[in-house]
Amino acid sequence: MRSTIRDVARASGVHISTVSRTFSAPHMVNPETRSRVLATAASLGYRPNRAARALITGRTGNVGLIVADIANPFFPPLIKAAESQARDRDYSIFVAETDEDPTVEENLVRALAKQVDGVLLCSPRMSNDLIEKLSKEVPLVLINRSMPSLPCVLMDVSLGARQAVDHLIELGHSRVAILGGPRGSWTSREIRKASVAACRQAGFEPIVLSPNQPTVDGGIAIAERVVQESASAVVAYNDLMAIGVIEGLDSLGVRVPEDVSVIGFDDSTLARISRPRLTTVSNPTLAAGRTAVDMLLQLSDDRRATGQVMLQTELIVRASTNPATGSHGTPEEGR
Repeated sequence: MRSTIRDVARASGVHISTVSRTFSAPHMVNPETRSRVLATAASLGYRPNRAARALITGRTGNVGLIVADIANPFFPPLIKAAESQARDRDYSIFVAETDEDPTVEENLVRALAKQVDGVLLCSPRMSNDLIEKLSKEVPLVLINRSMPSLPCVLMDVSLGARQAVDHLIELGHSRVAILGGPRGSWTSREIRKASVAACRQAGFEPIVLSPNQPTVDGGIAIAERVVQESASAVVAYNDLMAIGVIEGLDSLGVRVPEDVSVIGFDDSTLARISRPRLTTVSNPTLAAGRTAVDMLLQLSDDRRATGQVMLQTELIVRASTNPATGSHGTPEEGR
C-alpha cells in the first residue's frame, strides 16, 4: 500500500501540517525537523501529490527563470545552481531566454505568471517602471539588477571593476578602454561607473566605448576602435567580449598581452581555456542562483518581502595582462 502523509507524520513524530509545510514551504520548517521529515518520507517511499497540493495551497510548485542569453557561458552555472536549489525544496524551474530583447522579456513574464509561483529575472533589460508593474502580477526576484522596491541578488561588479583598473594601473597603463555591454544593463552601468571613477582617481580619463553586443562578435567589432584610440589596456563587459577583442586585435596584428592587456568579467570556462588565458573578474553565479531561489520562495509567502543581497567578486589574474609598453615594446615611462 502506498504511504500517505499521515504515515510520514506518525513516523516522524510531527503533525500532518508540518509534513505539508516541509514540502510546500520548506524554508518555514526548522532545518532539523525538515531533514527528519524528508528522511522519513524517503524511507517510506512517500511523494506528495502536486496536483492535490496545488489545490490546497494555491501553489504550482514551479518557478520561472528568465535569462538574457542562454548561450552565454555566464548563465548555465547560475541556471544549474537555481535548479538544484529548487529541486531540494521540491520545486521545478521553467527556464526561458529573451535574446537580450526587453519586449520578449515582458511577454515571457506575463506568459509564465499563471504557471509559476514566482519569476527570477536575471539581468533584465526592461525599464524599472515596467518591472515594478509586472511585480504586481507575479512575485519577482531580480538578479544583477538593483531596485529598492524589489528583492534582488547582486554581484559586486563595482568592486571587481575597481580591482581590474587598479591591476592595470599597477602595470603602468593609463590608456584604458572600458567596453560597455548592451543598453539597459545594470551590470554594464555599474562596471562603467566604477572603472571611470578608478581611472580618474589615478589621474587620467578612460576611453569609454559603449554600448556593445555582449558577444564574441561584439568584441571583434570593437577591436579596431581600441586600436584607433591607442588603448594599451581593455576592461570588457564580459568574457565573451574580451575573447572577441583578443581575436579582433590578433587579426589587426596586435598582440595580447604584449601590445594590449585585456580583462573580462565572469570567469567562465572559456576564460580558463582561451589563449592567452584570460584575466577576469570572477562572479559568484552559483551562490546567486541558490540565493535567488530562496528569496523567491520567501517572497511567495510574503508579497511585502524586500531586501538586497550583495555577493563579492574577485579579480583572477592570468596571462592576458602585462606591463604597459611604449610603441617599440619598451616599458612606458612616467606611469
